[in-house]
Amino acid sequence: MTLQIGIVGATGYTGSELVRLLHFHPHARIAAITSESHRGKHFSDIHPQFSGIVEQILIPVAELSAVDLDAVFLALPHGVSMDFAARFLDAGLPVIDFSGDFRLNGPDVYRDWYQKEHTYAAGFERAVYGLPELHRSAIAKADLIANPGCYPTSAILALMPLVRERLIRTDSIVIDSKSGVTGAGVKAKPVTHFSNVSDNFKAYGLKTHRHTIEIEEQLSAQGKEQLQVQFTPHLLPLDRGILTTAYLLPSPGTSPAQLEDAFQEAYRDEPFIRLRNDPPSLKDVRGSNYCDIYTTYDARTGRLIVISVIDNLVKGAAGQAMQNMNLRFGLEETAGFVQLPLHP
Repeated sequence: MTLQIGIVGATGYTGSELVRLLHFHPHARIAAITSESHRGKHFSDIHPQFSGIVEQILIPVAELSAVDLDAVFLALPHGVSMDFAARFLDAGLPVIDFSGDFRLNGPDVYRDWYQKEHTYAAGFERAVYGLPELHRSAIAKADLIANPGCYPTSAILALMPLVRERLIRTDSIVIDSKSGVTGAGVKAKPVTHFSNVSDNFKAYGLKTHRHTIEIEEQLSAQGKEQLQVQFTPHLLPLDRGILTTAYLLPSPGTSPAQLEDAFQEAYRDEPFIRLRNDPPSLKDVRGSNYCDIYTTYDARTGRLIVISVIDNLVKGAAGQAMQNMNLRFGLEETAGFVQLPLHP
């Protein structure tokens, strides 16, 4: 079986990363790549690293209807994907959406956190949150897969085993995350200008970052109780990678051994989760679909510290999307992942 894949919006960071990954997939072929602003150009004109490798002509999305496809990836901004998702779903095509348009529990929550009315509310009923370690069986049957945010991926995977087993207090969860600038997208913004990023380090989105509610909803569902988190993201002066540190208070009577056992049990058979004996660094996962997790208990403060690292463009976006595609079409979950982490 060779899947015919359409990528809508492949001129951004996550879209080009998806092309990089799918190019080596043994059971998928990129049949079409779209761009409205660069229609008629070669893909390598926009991303020169693909020169002589991926030379497809970029077409407008309207021309996709003439292409025989098995699935569509939407690498589009929040607020834009929803209309395209409706169009492709109505045409009978499974959709894997990179945006935040279908990650939350409904249109009201979406409006509150994204400050925008949703135009395809019915999509929330069809969407499955695309974190395989939580929703593998549902993803395999879904026609609309909401690929998780990069920050939530690193945070949820760091906390899920503890929340699921009720081993931590849910009234004192502090999540501190740091990301490279590609998480902000390819479009230039004042905050991502070189002069603002180089030799600098800053927190942003305090108290109101839209990934907060995504983390809370998914962890609340795992723990079967409503919880809140204190989530603060930071911008690092580097291109890719996320390092998340969570500070947690164990539930009364919980032992350090129970905490460690929870991670071993939850992730024993997960192909892209690596439990580490030492704190991981960003370059340990760079370019790969791995999430590396380290846990330690501080007897002096009584706190558990969990550190997770991912590549925000791979496990935090394109790699996870390809992992979801594999699950949806009954392929080996690790199919196409031929890249090892790039270090140094």
